[in-house]
Amino acid sequence: MSDFIFNKQEYLRRINLEAPISVNYESLKALHRAQHLSIPFENIDICLGKNIPIDAHSIFQKLVKHKRGGYCFELNGLLLLALQAYGFEVRPLLGRVHLTGEPGGRTHQALLVTIDSQTWLVDVGFGAESPTIPIPFVINEVVRFEHRSFRLVSSELFGYMLQSNQGDTWKNLYSFDLSPVLDIDLKLGNHFTSTSPDSFFINARIAALPVPYGVLTLYNDRFKKVINGKEEQIFLKDDASYLSFLAEAFDIHLEANYKDLKAIPFNSAM
Repeated sequence: MSDFIFNKQEYLRRINLEAPISVNYESLKALHRAQHLSIPFENIDICLGKNIPIDAHSIFQKLVKHKRGGYCFELNGLLLLALQAYGFEVRPLLGRVHLTGEPGGRTHQALLVTIDSQTWLVDVGFGAESPTIPIPFVINEVVRFEHRSFRLVSSELFGYMLQSNQGDTWKNLYSFDLSPVLDIDLKLGNHFTSTSPDSFFINARIAALPVPYGVLTLYNDRFKKVINGKEEQIFLKDDASYLSFLAEAFDIHLEANYKDLKAIPFNSAM
């Protein structure tokens, strides 16, 4: 909507951040970290068969006013709006997910932020694998924070690849290049992600929320909590208690009945 005005105070309350914001790295890191810890990654509206609009008004209404979560086009869309409102030089990127070993389409939105000629990859929308802080746009520089390590490497075919450390190996997360991304590109990626039968988000219930030194994740009926490398796992019941658990663990409160959710396989393995 052309008359949309970003409400900074509502946004800061939503992400539980009271620090003053300036156009510098410390504020960028604070906004990134606060939103990441406060707004869950989730696709539950897709599981309810809802349309997922990604215009500024719709994103702000859902994630801030209605206190819901979202996925990359919503989460990074919100952070993009916030950074623009505070005067940061920021633009969207589109990436290909490589988690299965095979590159996907350009269906992952991330952000590129430049401050005083220094540039960072910023991403709060990659679920449990999301970088926990901005990643300096420096090739082969390892970034460590809490329990996680990331790096950017060059890719002859795809431009750049974000990787995370997995013990003795580096895992490919997603690739991207620096070509311009238009609103129509984001709409096309979001349309596939939220409607295609081939989209991972159509065929599973997913949620993730980072916590200090760990992460909470949900895949269909399996909930995992990993803190400092220690893992706990439980399986949820196929009944209305599922909605109560979403509210308790992820602060996802639905105005829907359990039967409205798309059926999924229970006691699943992944």
